[in-house]
Amino acid sequence: MASFVTDVLASSGKLEKEDLSGKISKMSRKVEDTKEEVCDMINKRYTDFLPSLQGSEELMVQVDEVSKEMDVLKNCIETEVQQNIHVAVAEYAKLKQQLEKNTIIITMLGHLKEFHNAMEEFNKALVDKKYVDAANQLERARASVDSLKGWKTSQLPLLSALRSELTVQRENLIYHLGDEWKGLVIWRLPSSKEPAGLKSFLKVELNLSHASSKDGETTPPPLLRCVLQALAIQGDLQHKIKLFSQVLLKTMLKPLVMYPSLCVRVTEQQSEGTTLALHCLEESTEERSTPSQVYSKLLLVLKTLHTHLLDVSIGDKKLSAILGELIWEEISQCIIHECLLYSIPTNSSQLEKYNTVIKETEEFEKSLKELEFLQGDSTDLLKYARDVNCHFASKKCKDVIVAARKLMTSKMHNTVKITPDYKLRLPKLPAPGSEVKVKQETTKEELIMENTKQLSAWSLCLPACRISESVQQLMELALNTLCEAVGSSTQCALQLFFTVRNIFQLFYDVVPTYHKENLLKFPHLAAIQHNNCMYLAHHLLTLGHHFRAHLPQPLSEGVATFVDMVPGFRKLGAQCFLAQMNVQRAELLERLSTAHNFCNLDDEDNYIAASKAVRQVIHQLKQLGTVWQDVLPVSIYCKAMGNLLNTAITEVIAKIMMLEDISSEDGEHLHTLCQTIIEEGPLVFIPLAEENKNKKYQEEVPLYVKKWSTFKELVIVLRANLQEIVDRWADGKGPLAVEFSSSEVKNLIRALFQNTERRAVALTKIK
Repeated sequence: MASFVTDVLASSGKLEKEDLSGKISKMSRKVEDTKEEVCDMINKRYTDFLPSLQGSEELMVQVDEVSKEMDVLKNCIETEVQQNIHVAVAEYAKLKQQLEKNTIIITMLGHLKEFHNAMEEFNKALVDKKYVDAANQLERARASVDSLKGWKTSQLPLLSALRSELTVQRENLIYHLGDEWKGLVIWRLPSSKEPAGLKSFLKVELNLSHASSKDGETTPPPLLRCVLQALAIQGDLQHKIKLFSQVLLKTMLKPLVMYPSLCVRVTEQQSEGTTLALHCLEESTEERSTPSQVYSKLLLVLKTLHTHLLDVSIGDKKLSAILGELIWEEISQCIIHECLLYSIPTNSSQLEKYNTVIKETEEFEKSLKELEFLQGDSTDLLKYARDVNCHFASKKCKDVIVAARKLMTSKMHNTVKITPDYKLRLPKLPAPGSEVKVKQETTKEELIMENTKQLSAWSLCLPACRISESVQQLMELALNTLCEAVGSSTQCALQLFFTVRNIFQLFYDVVPTYHKENLLKFPHLAAIQHNNCMYLAHHLLTLGHHFRAHLPQPLSEGVATFVDMVPGFRKLGAQCFLAQMNVQRAELLERLSTAHNFCNLDDEDNYIAASKAVRQVIHQLKQLGTVWQDVLPVSIYCKAMGNLLNTAITEVIAKIMMLEDISSEDGEHLHTLCQTIIEEGPLVFIPLAEENKNKKYQEEVPLYVKKWSTFKELVIVLRANLQEIVDRWADGKGPLAVEFSSSEVKNLIRALFQNTERRAVALTKIK
């Protein structure tokens, strides 16, 4: 059948409008017929799944023929319209619009053809395991479907079927790629039910298959490259590598950092491929791996992965770079916290040796950059290693504070003896040059101004006492920390100096709180705490002065001082001991309250109660005297014991003075009880362990017991007659008048003696 387009072209001149209109109508019908046949074929192929290869090929040929005829007719019409535009613009525009509609339909049919061809090529490539070609054909089919989205006609079910087919085939491709990946990269992991630990990590293996690689080839096998590139084309590579990186980090890289006895063994066999397996070094007894050990283990794993898996270009970057981006931040933080942190020196003398670790870290990062795991210049890992001075100071400060707190919360009763000649073991520090010069210039002047009278060798020395061993160790810790600050950088010295201040502030806050109950319960501990505070206050006076000139600015300009903390420590020690004194006073008064106010002692029960109370008071004081013996400084000991004894006799005096009637028998009993106190009271003063040295302090009781003389006068009065009392009053000038007022003496006379003329005369003489 001759082409009607040929007939059109055969016209030698103008085409009649009726003839052209007929031709276009005929063409429209032919296009519609072709469209219906193509859609029917596509539906059968991708919706009904009917085999029609021959028919589809004939239709494709028919689509091509119609497309060519359309092009010829389009050109002819455009020429005709140009020649006759002045005659029938409107009619020709209508005809052209009809033709453009047909053109759009033909274009859509071309996209359908393109989709069909792409899917056919995809299936062939998938069967032949040409995964890159298959992925590209799938993308070509996707592009065709995307172009069909503009086809706003009644063929929406057809478009939905194409999309569904595209999704199914993409999942099919991803499944095949996943299967290939599992065969090429094989993990052997411990059971998820097994607890994580060194033993479980020994079961970890990673096998990288050499399938399809040539003998002696040290690059990833071609099949693996195809799989990786196909995954990249389909946009699934990032997800696959992310899952791989998570397993790699959790089961291999991190354990190699955390366990020093864990190493990696690499074995290569042509049949089985390359295997990375974790094994344990039994002879390793180290708690932490050194940085060099960690770096060598990690590099062995990463180099093996790079050689057999990751040396594949994906777009403009290597696969190793993609993996590096996923794992670097986490593995670098693991190296910092599990390795570098513990490699930081514990004293400043080892800081210079740490340059080796910095160089090892630089070499490690350089190797990673060569393998393209790392991009850029400086990372957190290298910054951490280079900031060793700052980390050293922070670690030192943390260790010092932890050690100090441990000492503060340890038992206080382990004590050491401090004598006046005791001195801190201060380090020998080099004298600053300026200080030597000034000293030389002023030597002559000092000789002239020297006073002939010198202070005692024991001036400003601590009195003999006992302090907690932990406090002595705390002071040594502070001294050692200040020694570390000498010669350190300014930032480091500042941190260390203020850490020492924090030690003492911590003592001020922690000890009274942590030991609160024991300090109130045990007088021995209260005395030790008092001494501890005074010991610290004493040495804080000069501690800053000793180090100030050897510390960097601004510490050397006067900031390095501890003098401001001295009043607080003195107050803390005094408050602790006074609180214990109040507890002891309350106990003494409570014991004396059982004496029934010392009245009616002629009653046997009352006398027994009073006698028991006095005995308990003496016993309590003796116990305290023994507990505080050789602990408190002698002066503090005597003042404390004197104060407590004074509290007891003051209460006894007050109770006796309140009695309105004292029979001769009561007076005798009172005299006996008071005499017991006078005889045994001085014996509680035993500040020293050597008994023969305590006599001096027992004879000096009146110096420490304010009411001692008053009490002795009262005892005399209890047995004296009226004349003796009048004589001791001596017109207000006698010893009795010194201790008692006239009204108190009169009340005593009225209580002791019956109302007689002699008593009346005696009372008149007490003025």
